Amino acid sequence: MTYRIEGATGEWEVVIGLEVHAQITTASKLFSGAATAFGAEPNSQVSLVDAAMPGMLPVLNRECIRQAVRTGLAINAAINPWSRFDRKNYFYADLPQGYQISQLYHPLVGEGAVEITPDDKKPDETKVIGVERIHVEQDAGKLMHDQHPTMSYVDLNRSGVALMEIVSRPDMRSPAEAGAYLAKLRTILRYVGSCDGNMDQGSMRADVNVSVRRPGDEFGTRTETKNVNSVRFVMATVEYEARRQIDVLESGGTIVQETRLFDPDTGTTRSMRSKEDAHDYRYFPDPDLLPLVLDQAFIDECRASLPELPDAKRARYEAELGLSAYNAAVLTADAETARWFEVLVAESARRQGKSESDVARAASNWLTSELFGALNKLGRTLGDSPVSPEAGAELLALVGDGTISGSIAKQVLEKMLDTGDLPGVIVERDGLKQTSDTGAIEAAVDAVLAANGDKVEQYRGGKEALFGFFVGQTMKAMQGKGNPQLVNQVLKAKLG
Repeated sequence: MTYRIEGATGEWEVVIGLEVHAQITTASKLFSGAATAFGAEPNSQVSLVDAAMPGMLPVLNRECIRQAVRTGLAINAAINPWSRFDRKNYFYADLPQGYQISQLYHPLVGEGAVEITPDDKKPDETKVIGVERIHVEQDAGKLMHDQHPTMSYVDLNRSGVALMEIVSRPDMRSPAEAGAYLAKLRTILRYVGSCDGNMDQGSMRADVNVSVRRPGDEFGTRTETKNVNSVRFVMATVEYEARRQIDVLESGGTIVQETRLFDPDTGTTRSMRSKEDAHDYRYFPDPDLLPLVLDQAFIDECRASLPELPDAKRARYEAELGLSAYNAAVLTADAETARWFEVLVAESARRQGKSESDVARAASNWLTSELFGALNKLGRTLGDSPVSPEAGAELLALVGDGTISGSIAKQVLEKMLDTGDLPGVIVERDGLKQTSDTGAIEAAVDAVLAANGDKVEQYRGGKEALFGFFVGQTMKAMQGKGNPQLVNQVLKAKLG
């Protein structure tokens, strides 16, 4: 569905592009051996290169290049065998060199694409967002303004950390598309292992470029909102900035090309500075670094190291495991979730003596409905769940062989989450085994029918919907331990 914003003078279209800065997963920085661990004491991970001491020369970290190439290959982007580093000159307290080493004219990675699903409830409706380039650059340090009333402090731990700047084309047309693109890109990076995607820690952040226009007109003047650090905030930035620009234009004003900041407390943006053009930074080739030349063997090794990526995994789950499009999308949205699910399926198949395709649907339904629902109520995630995939497979096997019923399985899961005990231990300890004793079931059914003679007559008179009532009453009388299949058989025989 086309997204339009209704203004006072008619409809407007929003045009969005994202520049995503992703910290490359490496133990050391782009041009030095200093560590990159998050949360270290200020200025404890700073080499002489990072501090721009006289005579210190950068030495390129091979692993940073490898991870950037792997990322490019994961989005089917062109890898440029020849690239070059440039100096971007600007003066700020957290940039000791007085310039940033980046790649303006000859980036490492060229054009690629990311396929998104803007609406989670419509997993078959997709859109392709173009990626213009990925270039490698060094991060700046961090300024802290709230430590002292009259001074700012500088932490250079982040100075020199390797970043990938992933620049999209202005192909997004709604807040939902911008959110879906950022979420999908984050998923891909985590699958590849090139960035941890921890936006709350600043290892992935987005500059949000927004402009508005009348449908079909030329692009309008854009603003850039810097360093937005969550999917939700990116969507809020687009929403606010689009409406702000429309209000300005409809009141006879003009949009100024500028850099803005997003305030998460108010959900608004505010002006920070005028937007600089490339010539303002006086870019020139870095004289301390030779051009970067990649051979085909290196690129081939990077390609061979890639895991199965989310789109391919989702398609396989649907085609080979018979999962619904929705469940397949949910299970592949996060690399850890997919790995958890695959262990669950493999262990379930082993325990039940079946093929993975035979157990996958039940396993996916249990994981996405029962376990995710229970964890959500507890405010927990799969990553900190006390239930392992092996324990989940054991629980599903107990249901599959008739040891416990589906309703008892819900109780067992609650106890597993509370105690961390294995399901078999809980079933034995608490006496939760399902009853398949026909005599006991018949006695329970007789009691239920005797207590509900009026409903028995209604059922025999044609009100067959009451059958479910009798099943529920029987299971309640047996504390959920009656074998549902046998309960149904006995009820049908006695009511018939």
